[in-house]
Amino acid sequence: MSAKKNQENKPVTIDKATEQMLGVAREKNIQTVWDRAADQEPHCKFGKTGLCCRMCFMGPCRINLSGRDPQTGVCGATAETIAARNFARMIAGGTAAHSDHGRAVAETFLAAAKGKVPGYQVKDEVKLKTLANDLGIAVDDRPIKEIAVEVGEMLSSEFGSQHGPLHFLKRAPAKRQQIWNDLGIAPRGIDREVVEIMHRTHIGVDMDYENILQQGSRCALADGWGGSMIATELQDIMFGTPTPVRGKANLGVIKEDRVNIIIHGHEPLLSEMIVQAAQDEELINLAKEKGAAGINLAGICCTANEVLMRHGVPLAGNLLQQELAIITGAIEAMVVDVQCLMQSLPSVAGCFHTDIITTSSRAKIPGAVHMEFEEHNALETAKKIVKKAIENYPKRKSVNIPKEEIDLVAGFSHESINYMLGGSFRGSYRPLNDNIINGRILGVVGVVGCNNPKITHDESHVKLVEELIANDILVVQTGCSAIACAKKGLLVPEAASKAGKGLAEVCETVGIPPVLHCGSCVDNSRILVAVANMVKEGGLGNDISDLPVAGCAPEWMSEKAISIGHYFVASGLFVVFGTESPVSGSEKLDKLLTEGFEKTLKGKWAFEPDPSKMAGMIIDHIKQKRAALGIDKARERVLYDMEMRRKIEV
Repeated sequence: MSAKKNQENKPVTIDKATEQMLGVAREKNIQTVWDRAADQEPHCKFGKTGLCCRMCFMGPCRINLSGRDPQTGVCGATAETIAARNFARMIAGGTAAHSDHGRAVAETFLAAAKGKVPGYQVKDEVKLKTLANDLGIAVDDRPIKEIAVEVGEMLSSEFGSQHGPLHFLKRAPAKRQQIWNDLGIAPRGIDREVVEIMHRTHIGVDMDYENILQQGSRCALADGWGGSMIATELQDIMFGTPTPVRGKANLGVIKEDRVNIIIHGHEPLLSEMIVQAAQDEELINLAKEKGAAGINLAGICCTANEVLMRHGVPLAGNLLQQELAIITGAIEAMVVDVQCLMQSLPSVAGCFHTDIITTSSRAKIPGAVHMEFEEHNALETAKKIVKKAIENYPKRKSVNIPKEEIDLVAGFSHESINYMLGGSFRGSYRPLNDNIINGRILGVVGVVGCNNPKITHDESHVKLVEELIANDILVVQTGCSAIACAKKGLLVPEAASKAGKGLAEVCETVGIPPVLHCGSCVDNSRILVAVANMVKEGGLGNDISDLPVAGCAPEWMSEKAISIGHYFVASGLFVVFGTESPVSGSEKLDKLLTEGFEKTLKGKWAFEPDPSKMAGMIIDHIKQKRAALGIDKARERVLYDMEMRRKIEV
């Protein structure tokens, strides 16, 4: 496939650095993700629309899209049953991924609290005590380690809990909790909900598509208000709660005169240690002995977002750029943990001097070097990895590093936003709510998710976000979507020049960008905390579903994205996904997602590939929510003086 066009004659990317490296790949005859995507065309229509069933080996079965036979599987399963089982299993897969991440963090946190893992500690004591209070754990006059142990034990038990409810569900507005309880979808335990989906979708068990998706909702909530939230909270306590930090993005952050190490994946347990190891004087001196000026770290995907927020480590790129970083010829090692890794990495690295180093027993890649990471000797493992990268530096040949790198500001956690809006003693969401009520800010939208080679790389993220901020909508971002917008200069305060007048005024007053980087994919739980606090602050209804808020994943591709999308829907929000619906082959299931859930969950799905139409749908939804709240006309907040108060009739 041409490096500039895809099968539909559209550019494969809007990013100049990516385009340059695709040219290098073509010259060197190196296959990339876009080539492999083209080789898969045309995609199987049965799989694409959710109508292929592989749950048993009487099949595989498929439903005829034209209405002719077969209209059921061998066991009699209908289109809606097959599509619902597939959708539910995507939720289970996504929940399992996020929650296994959360489990690893919880286990390390508990070990750190007990003093069993050197290098890990409680860095944010304030957040630890706040979390302990949320969980009903006493903090007065107790040693920090004692509090941490109890917090760690309580949250670790959430994974295997059988009867629930999960503790973090109490953070949701009372009305939302009542909806979950009335529908019977409040999660009992994180692992239990995943297991139950796998059981229900086995042949011969649950055949009612609405009932299957009821369990899908319960499982997704166990992700957002369970595993993901546990990961975010405990990572903040161990590694530090993010505050706004300046950084840089795109492949130009790779440095020709330094040992370059890419950290890629999702769990920051190892990457935090790699950051420490890269600052070790002995290793820096070794790098200089090998002819380098020093050691340079850069990140790909969500591990990148984690170390960016806490250390300012630059972003080399998002999902579809992982092979391209290697093709620069300047990467000594790419260190990976779990999730969103391409099996092609060792093959691409084989054309250069780069080592692909896997570190998790859960994620090995044929052809990669495996260096098992264990929390009990984390820093030593990290130093060995950095040393191995340094030893590769003299093997380097010619390099092709794009010049593109751009400034960004990241690290907008719930706590930092609270502080920026009101300071240490008056921090609250009141200023945000007030500016939504008075119309300066139309609403808030979370734009998150992956990249997908089926569509032009980064384009949907950027076009959608630019249109939203131009219409006075504050955007919060996580994951590869945040990296896409960072590369287009939207994550700096100066980007307020692209925002509508009202949003620009707020951004300039507070000193924030119109697009806020909130972290990695598990950090979508920060958005849940934020919307719950908006309701708690008052003036915008009694439930998350009342808010002029929406969610969007313009270039989604993974099961994790489906789980994220569904836990936002199950929390009462309107969620729009780009590319295509994975269940479009079932009219009944599609109608349940896009209409039926609005009656029960008070949230709903939509699928729309065009970013401009996507923006229109979101803006219309936000205006409808504003009208329902009676704030559809701009209103300035009136501050009463004494004379005005005397005139008020009691």
